[in-house]
Amino acid sequence: MAVIQYKPTSPGRRAGSISDFAEITYKYENRPVKSLVEPHKKTGGRNHHGKITSWQRGGGHKRMYRIIDFKRNLDNKPGKVLEIQYDPNRTCHIALIEYEGGEKRYILAPLGLKAGDVVESGAKVEPKVGNCMPLSAVPVGMEVHNIEMLAGQGGKLVRTAGGQASLLARDDRWATIQLPSGETRQVRVECRATIGQLGNLDHQNVSLGKAGRHRHMGVRPHVRGKAMNPVAHPLGGGEGRSNGGRHPCSAWGRLAKGGRTRSPRARSNRRILRRRVTKSYGEAKLRRKW
Repeated sequence: MAVIQYKPTSPGRRAGSISDFAEITYKYENRPVKSLVEPHKKTGGRNHHGKITSWQRGGGHKRMYRIIDFKRNLDNKPGKVLEIQYDPNRTCHIALIEYEGGEKRYILAPLGLKAGDVVESGAKVEPKVGNCMPLSAVPVGMEVHNIEMLAGQGGKLVRTAGGQASLLARDDRWATIQLPSGETRQVRVECRATIGQLGNLDHQNVSLGKAGRHRHMGVRPHVRGKAMNPVAHPLGGGEGRSNGGRHPCSAWGRLAKGGRTRSPRARSNRRILRRRVTKSYGEAKLRRKW
């Protein structure tokens, strides 16, 4: 994978770049399987009452949602990779798999998987890239993605481009994994995971270059709070350019930095052995040190 820089024919093009889509099998064709897609309805940031609850949402190109097999529950049935495709609904690419009997499914495409490869799922399959198995059968130290939190629920963790988690340890009941955020947590050994690191590693290096590409993705303009009037935001107003005069907050006064975002009553809290280190937590720790 590589990033292609646009020719500087305009100010927007000068800063813009795009992936070369080298992993895509047919990169100049849109070839979704009709039986594996469904309409993707947009909300425009509005709830069921029609009220805007999420700002800066709306517009964008129409999409069809690709139905992804996150469970990988066709055990001991080899599946051939027909092609690697682009998915507009996620950052990583997807792989079209055809199993014995003609059934087709989409899975998340790990790095190194290509058309013609064979993947399997089950407790006794070989731990190679693209194969899915319970954590009880994964060798310790191996990179995995698409990890279940409850057995049979389907993969919930590590599904973004370039994502990978490491299996650190395992006992009879629990497997210890380290997530890309740095968090270390325990998951039941019956939960499944897919071997390998997800592809499209250079997604993070792509620069949109202009506001129009953001609008194409369904993101509307974002207005800073301190650029608003005082009736619209606590940071608004002031003579000339001001910095708000208080800590960053939402339009309703809720502080934006340093607060806990995870529910203290979440049942899986007890299985987090080491929390991710956030920027605000690291700064506070450094201040206490000095």
